[in-house]
Amino acid sequence: MKPIYLLFLSFLLLGCANERVLELPEIENAEITEVLDVSPAYIFYDESQPDSTLFNRKNLIGTTNWLVNVDTRLSLKQAIPHLQYLQNKRRKASMHKNEAAKNYFTCNNTNSKNLGFIDFTDTTFLTENLEINENSNELCHLIVESMDDIMIRSLSNKIYEANFKNLEATLSEAYKEDPGLKKLSLYFNENLSFQDYIDIKNSLLPFAKNTSNIEFVFKP
Repeated sequence: MKPIYLLFLSFLLLGCANERVLELPEIENAEITEVLDVSPAYIFYDESQPDSTLFNRKNLIGTTNWLVNVDTRLSLKQAIPHLQYLQNKRRKASMHKNEAAKNYFTCNNTNSKNLGFIDFTDTTFLTENLEINENSNELCHLIVESMDDIMIRSLSNKIYEANFKNLEATLSEAYKEDPGLKKLSLYFNENLSFQDYIDIKNSLLPFAKNTSNIEFVFKP
């Protein structure tokens, strides 16, 4: 339990110094509940800033696992530039870096009333307004416009409509019946809240082997 204690201590010290509150996103049944050898980064919601974010990364140590704490009130548009910075920093670390070190989102694990973590070490976030290639020979598309408007397009030109509540069931059935449903490329509306993003990512964990590490964040 030492790493969790240290995380709470970091929050406490930071809060006392700057009187800031960071609201973590929530998940149920987190697969990862303990991370050792950590250092934290914080992306606060701060209305006084031009983009309403305040990014605190001064406590990061390159050889440790990074716990990235993103305020759930932020949108993807606000959070992604900071996440891109962290991913690039990890990949460009010095020759003394720890190859086994990972990046995790920190969440409140509601079932255990403790912390849970989502590994995003290998994720690459792209924000260019790229057209969705309907003729791709390799990737299917899972496009999240909102939590009530999710579309899955397979290589068989079949389209499945879903929402957050039935997404996992829809994908499970589609994979059983559609040989054209292969690896998923994920597209997220930049206006989604970070909580919405975490909800989607958590629901897709059972399909991790069939999901691309490249994620597109698009303008509606």
